Amino acid sequence: MSLSNTGRFGLLGPAALMAVLGAAQPASAEGHFLVNARLRTELIDQDGLANAATAITLRTRLGYQTGEMSGFTFLVEGENVLHLVDDFNDTINARPGYPVVADPETTELNRLQLAYTGIENTSLTLGRQRIILGDARYIGNVGFRQNEQTFDAVLASTTAIEHVTLTYAYLDRVHRIFGDDHPAGEFDLDAHALTAALAAPVGTVTAFAILAEVEDAAALSSATYGVNWSGSIERYGQPTFGYRLEYAVQSDYGNAPTAFDLDMFRAEASLSQNGLSGALGIESLSGNGSRGFGTPLATLHGYQGWADVFLTTPANGIRDIYGRAAYALPHPPFGSAMRATIVFHDFETENGSADLGSEFDALLTSQLSEHVALEFKAAVYDGGDSALADRTKLWFAITYSR
Repeated sequence: MSLSNTGRFGLLGPAALMAVLGAAQPASAEGHFLVNARLRTELIDQDGLANAATAITLRTRLGYQTGEMSGFTFLVEGENVLHLVDDFNDTINARPGYPVVADPETTELNRLQLAYTGIENTSLTLGRQRIILGDARYIGNVGFRQNEQTFDAVLASTTAIEHVTLTYAYLDRVHRIFGDDHPAGEFDLDAHALTAALAAPVGTVTAFAILAEVEDAAALSSATYGVNWSGSIERYGQPTFGYRLEYAVQSDYGNAPTAFDLDMFRAEASLSQNGLSGALGIESLSGNGSRGFGTPLATLHGYQGWADVFLTTPANGIRDIYGRAAYALPHPPFGSAMRATIVFHDFETENGSADLGSEFDALLTSQLSEHVALEFKAAVYDGGDSALADRTKLWFAITYSR
């Protein structure tokens, strides 16, 4: 297990943390072990590559969280990713003729954090931790990949002001999905993220600022400011109407090598009733011909198609017009819950409206029991008139967690 390179402010060592906790008595609750295991098969057929990819990987997380002791809790968690079938390019094993499945083998410290909730309506967390801000569009844990993205950070959140939630995070280092053995597996940061969410009768309005200097990849440094408005309207006996509007601007920051000014816009409207839901939306990220609006700390897999063609925004930007339909079965044939989702995306450049292809995604999830879940997932990307390669991806996963 790699415990090196813990960032400039570092992580409190286990002995120091336990000493703090030992002085905080009495305990208000017993601690508990954390167990999460996911066995997944991923199959990829991509034009232009000599071989198809077959990846069977097992992700295991084991940890322990103490009970609360005078407002303090301590959590430690390790993570291991094991290859059972490795006919794929994992970004480290040098298999250029195979499609990329970004799940390299690794054993590392996933989380090591001290949390404090002794201040009314306020929580503080220090250490290596999972951070998901909002819907993870700007900062997230990339939970779909086997090796989770975590941060060495200080996170503070308070609801001391009525109807307002304030959150601040200082990010010192990001531990990325590629693992410690990859040259880009972790980046030193000097980053600040601030959100202010106001709950109002018309929905929740959230203003945010993310000032991120990426010391190991200066081209990723940026300052992003934006506002999001989301909510729903419910009337008895009628479908629930949901809405989301967001606008953000982005410019160079810190050690960024060039100046730029970009923006993004997204809007979505949805209807849902009796387990059936549908949505139409648009997400537009601008580009200036040299770079596009970027969110390098986000959970990118959740946006612009599950085939992950556009993890980096094209230089001329991207406009994604999508439709989504989902149905939660009221009486599933097995398990306690089952949900089916289909999504269609049409892509073009934000500058010039050049074709970037289209994608069809499908997902079926089933909760077999309190601790076991199944997932079947597919993504079919058609490059259309673009130079981007067609590809088909299939996944089957079983997850145990407690």
